[in-house]
Amino acid sequence: MSSKQPLTKEERSWILYDAGNSAFVLVMITAIMPLFYKDVAAAHLPGAVSTAYWGYANSTSSLILALLSPFLGALADYRQRKKFFFLSFLFLGLSFNFALCFVGVGQWLLCLAFFIIAKVGWAGANIFYDAFLVDVTSRERMDTISTYGYGFGYIGSVIPFLVVIGLILSAGMADGLPVTATRLGFVCVALWWLALAVPAMKNLRQQRFAQTEMPTAGGFARLWQTFKEIRKHKQVFIFLLAYFFYIDGVGTIISMATAYGRDLGFGVTLLILVLLFIQIVAFPFALLFGRLAVTFTAKKMLLAGIVIYCLVTLLAFFLPAIDNLQVKTGVFWGVAFLVASAMGGIQALSRSYYSKLIPPERSGEFFGFYNVFGKFAAITGPFLMGLIGQLTGETRWGVLSILLLFIIGGILLARVEEQ
Repeated sequence: MSSKQPLTKEERSWILYDAGNSAFVLVMITAIMPLFYKDVAAAHLPGAVSTAYWGYANSTSSLILALLSPFLGALADYRQRKKFFFLSFLFLGLSFNFALCFVGVGQWLLCLAFFIIAKVGWAGANIFYDAFLVDVTSRERMDTISTYGYGFGYIGSVIPFLVVIGLILSAGMADGLPVTATRLGFVCVALWWLALAVPAMKNLRQQRFAQTEMPTAGGFARLWQTFKEIRKHKQVFIFLLAYFFYIDGVGTIISMATAYGRDLGFGVTLLILVLLFIQIVAFPFALLFGRLAVTFTAKKMLLAGIVIYCLVTLLAFFLPAIDNLQVKTGVFWGVAFLVASAMGGIQALSRSYYSKLIPPERSGEFFGFYNVFGKFAAITGPFLMGLIGQLTGETRWGVLSILLLFIIGGILLARVEEQ
């Protein structure tokens, strides 16, 4: 099937889900939830301490997914299992997204607990959503469809984000982030996520699956078999190692950027505007990465994205040393543009590039490993950044450690042979 042909019903449904669940990323992981946590739930904690706890919470959710992913992924490769697990984690994430509406002032521990479970549900659903890529489209269209998902995800997340911002601004911010308005915003995110998940619930069908019936120990048996066979998939293994390092850096920047911005002294309004800017700019750049991957290959575009992120971490490290507020703000906007230019492309092409390396009938199992590497990576970055920030009293030193992750990831990715 040509990459220029119209989208099928299954492809549209798959893309729409990305537009729906991306609202959780923008509001609950990146933008409003970190502000709500720091300004409301953890209002009485020192800044560096609350930022460190936020990093630990992100690491904990990633650890849980890392332990569950390979087992669930292996089970999902049997007939009709992929959709069952997709829906189970989807409703787990939605339920605790709603539960966050009941967190009050000073309840930082309850806030982190609900956030961890909600993020586990969101990320768990994405394991099986990603694995559906081999079912909804052809190999030739994977780069295009994957970048469409991320691209429209950025634009789709802007709509509920603007609604949340409207609620917050209409309630007034004279005394800080308004609690009731922010809670209503969390409800809007969950409803948006649910509404755009409906087409995926109806139209996604598992086309590729293991031919044998699922035994009681099927998940563990196939998991062990994959561990033994991974040496036969050398390029998959090298790619996963590279992915472990560079996606660690990407995820850390996404989850910790707002908290870091607050530590730098930037106001809530500026941070919200910057995040909105990133979402809008990321849309065309995600699609551009997909187009350029057709000409220059996905691997080269991934390396280009890593180079951009190396520059991002260096600029972020030097930001606190800038005394002039106008210059600091200008550099901060420049960093935001660089993040937006590479964020969608590097994530989308990682997903599609990996899809081409793996056996399609075992996509659930292999995407389980993909998420193991991704989630264990997501543990180390926020934890390292939080720990170093807490020890030194300056989060910028934690930011600098992220640069090493991108360098190692880039070196390993360069060793993956083109298929």
